[in-house]
Amino acid sequence: MSEPLFLAPVFHEKIWGGKKLATEFGYKIPSDTTGECWAISAHPHGPATVTNGPYKGLTLDKVWDQHREAFGNAKGDVFPLLTKILDANDDLSVQVHPDDAYAAKHEHELGKTECWYIISAEPGAELYYGHNAKSREELADWINHGEWNKLFRRVPVKPGEFYYVPSGTIHALGKGIMVLETQQSSDTTYRLYDFDRVDKTTGKKRELHLQQSIDVTTVPHVDPKLNIEKTTVGDAEVTTYVKPPVSPHFSVYQWLLKNGTATFKRQAAPYTLVSVLKGEGKITVDGKSYDIKKGVHFILPYQVKEWTLTGDLQIIASEPGEE
Repeated sequence: MSEPLFLAPVFHEKIWGGKKLATEFGYKIPSDTTGECWAISAHPHGPATVTNGPYKGLTLDKVWDQHREAFGNAKGDVFPLLTKILDANDDLSVQVHPDDAYAAKHEHELGKTECWYIISAEPGAELYYGHNAKSREELADWINHGEWNKLFRRVPVKPGEFYYVPSGTIHALGKGIMVLETQQSSDTTYRLYDFDRVDKTTGKKRELHLQQSIDVTTVPHVDPKLNIEKTTVGDAEVTTYVKPPVSPHFSVYQWLLKNGTATFKRQAAPYTLVSVLKGEGKITVDGKSYDIKKGVHFILPYQVKEWTLTGDLQIIASEPGEE
């Protein structure tokens, strides 16, 4: 399988979703309240489908289960990562995710550490990121009494920024933000606060998970210390945003190419997830070239040891951690 695995994404409508996945990326979306593009996914709530090569027509979870050699015979019951693009046309619920141990015990799936590359942000847009409680007792008191202004930290954002969101971090995207999200393959979310919104499809407010949120939130909040590194590979500027040990579950990179060429060689990771955020160009593997452009997502499997990018491209790539 010495060729990229191109994938057709799955879309999810959300109470906070919009239409930028169509207007900005050209996707065919189900409605004007589409919040999430699950671009590289083997999760049962929305597995992406391979569109080329010998695995064409298989969903990614089936490729993982039946052709583990494509992933270097990596261990694990489930494909560990999930790449999304999110369009926050309104504030998301303020939420927190459990770590692996809590999620395995209570939800029977992986925990969820994630990170965001900010694709776009309207002027004045903010994230909810972290909290101000000094003890778990104070956290519980403020949550149970709805002291949201005391509890939540709000952070102004700009396009091009990167945020690492470990499990246990209270967080939400604010209105007017679009991100590429790299995360563990988990769909477990504990909502603290949902702005008292009513879901039009059910006529009810969405469920909150206050006790679970109190259980899993890291207290006190500590901003992770990121060591963002920039290097060059050929004509490409390569930014390493996170990697183990700071981020045990994944490494995330930006490959930025301005009408140039760059040849990459596989390092330690058994496979690489690739998302094109801007531009167009080609990827060449084993002498065969494939056109790539904004909105295209693919995996470079274990058998691909070297690849060459040409063109004008902004790419976010990720690789599994060393677990």
